[in-house]
Amino acid sequence: MRMRAAVLEEFGAPLAVQEVELAEPRAGEALVRLHACGVCHTDLYTASGADPSGYAPTVLGHEGAGVVEAVGPDVGSLAPGDHVVTLFSPQCRECVHCLDERTNLCLAIREEQNKGHLPDGTTRISRDGEEIRSFMGCSTFAEHTVMPEIALAKVSPAAPFEHACLFACGLSTGLGAAINTAAVRPGSTCAVFGAGMVGLGAVAGCRLQGAERIICVDLSPQRLELARGQGATDLIEGGEGTVDRILEMTGGFGADYTFEATGNVAVMRQAVEAARMAWGLCTVAGVAGRGETLDVVPRLLITGRRIAGSSFGGVKGRDQVPVLVDRYLAGEIDLDPFVSHRITLDEVNRGFELMEAQDGIRSVIEFS
Repeated sequence: MRMRAAVLEEFGAPLAVQEVELAEPRAGEALVRLHACGVCHTDLYTASGADPSGYAPTVLGHEGAGVVEAVGPDVGSLAPGDHVVTLFSPQCRECVHCLDERTNLCLAIREEQNKGHLPDGTTRISRDGEEIRSFMGCSTFAEHTVMPEIALAKVSPAAPFEHACLFACGLSTGLGAAINTAAVRPGSTCAVFGAGMVGLGAVAGCRLQGAERIICVDLSPQRLELARGQGATDLIEGGEGTVDRILEMTGGFGADYTFEATGNVAVMRQAVEAARMAWGLCTVAGVAGRGETLDVVPRLLITGRRIAGSSFGGVKGRDQVPVLVDRYLAGEIDLDPFVSHRITLDEVNRGFELMEAQDGIRSVIEFS
């Protein structure tokens, strides 16, 4: 079939919206008609050329939601008409990692996915006979996509697509960092660095876990107010004195749990330093730039602080994304403030511009 898609032709250049060919789903795959897709920082990171593992040409996008239109052979968990959220972090439910509660890093298709291929080592997208690779196994800046069954989470059809798509990456990453990775205890004090999509998700996750005090740090007063709406009890405009302020607010000890959601290594260090001595846990969810390192004074660790990384919030996508969506439908998470701009596929580059200007939280592409 022919469809319209936003193709990354070369790094640093605007995406080109054009017609491409999409092949039918093969064994273990499903054809999905996209209805909404968030414009995530990871897409911009790759488009800019900063991602050392990036490739072109490719159709970017990974934060999608839509409806299954067809399935290939051997697909057992999905059927035409199912509402789904795309998963850049799949869940095969069979590999050694999927069977272990300690991680969500499925191994089943990781090697081919990193090459821009579907599990069989090929792609479904082409243009005039030229192969176009699949981005993060998703390629959702397009009217349709073909994806592995194990990389699609079946969700309630009651969830609006513009909200469901947020669970495909940023929102689940933040929620999961608090719920899964840190497993925040009720009555605790948390500090979240960054009030973008991931940070706001972490604030909401801390609230859902029963945290008594949630301190949010950001440079933007507008974003801090959004954090208040998600459950933040204290707001700090970031800067050099941030750690001292958090220590002051916590009797000199620091927060029981800290979360870094900016990708800035200087902020990561602040998050470590603001964690409580004896048992403080710093969860790093932001993605740092190529070659950057985190500089930590070892004594901070010797005196009891710990650092954990969190990929997709430790969320096992096919099992846990539907649960998070149900919690949203039950009124536990307010997503209206997260959708800042609604754009068309032709306006995808404007979505990048809005992100670079830090205008709002998420631009969502709506497909007619």
